[in-house]
Amino acid sequence: MTTPIHLAVLDDEVDITQLLAGYLGSQGYRVSQLHSGRALVELMNADPPQLVLLDLGLPGEDGLSIARHLREHWRCGLVIVTGRGDAIDKVVGLEVGADDYVTKPFELRELLARIRAVLRRVEPAPPAPAAGAASGATSAPAAAPAAGAPAGPPERLRFGPWQLDLAARRLLDEQGAEVVLTAGEFDLLYAFARCPGRVLTRDFLLEQTRGREAGPFDRTIDVQVGRLRKKLEGDPGKPQLIKSVRGAGYLFLLPVTPA
Repeated sequence: MTTPIHLAVLDDEVDITQLLAGYLGSQGYRVSQLHSGRALVELMNADPPQLVLLDLGLPGEDGLSIARHLREHWRCGLVIVTGRGDAIDKVVGLEVGADDYVTKPFELRELLARIRAVLRRVEPAPPAPAAGAASGATSAPAAAPAAGAPAGPPERLRFGPWQLDLAARRLLDEQGAEVVLTAGEFDLLYAFARCPGRVLTRDFLLEQTRGREAGPFDRTIDVQVGRLRKKLEGDPGKPQLIKSVRGAGYLFLLPVTPA
């Protein structure tokens, strides 16, 4: 039996947590209802969810600080669900590491689509079972590819001192230590690594990282590029990895090779 994906809903309004728990539960998810940042920390230590739905307007607590603490200590999807609809609030929410930002009131089916989109980026696809595994048969060693046959896709990409592990969705530095990325940051970096030396527009990058669920946040890519620069550039103010091309988009400067 497949273990259901665990979601956490943090909101001070009990009616909202119950509504979301009932709806998402009917879609096959296991949902924990929370009403404080402390409860979220306790859950993350005891039974961490794959994705957190976080309200920013918690009485007596700073929702953005909770989001920042979550990003610094745990790997999971993060969708901010809040009544704060100003563009500045959206940008700040994305800057602290949210994978998506949904304003209240929301349509349940749209929220579900956004949750699924984030989970697809957070959870790497499981490896395919070996042929004959289901019947218990022992498979013979795979034959070497014929001369001239195209090689499979690389498992890792190398650029500069970094390696991008595509299967595990991790970025490793020169010493092999992980540089923690959000799901959106990983997707954006992968999009750049697939197209080194080409100017990529914001619309193209939005499509590559958010697909059909791309929202109307015209600064989403700018925010995520800024976060990547802080993690990868020696001097984010003078980027040597991701260059801004005025009026066009962004350019990934390093050559990329299979690792």
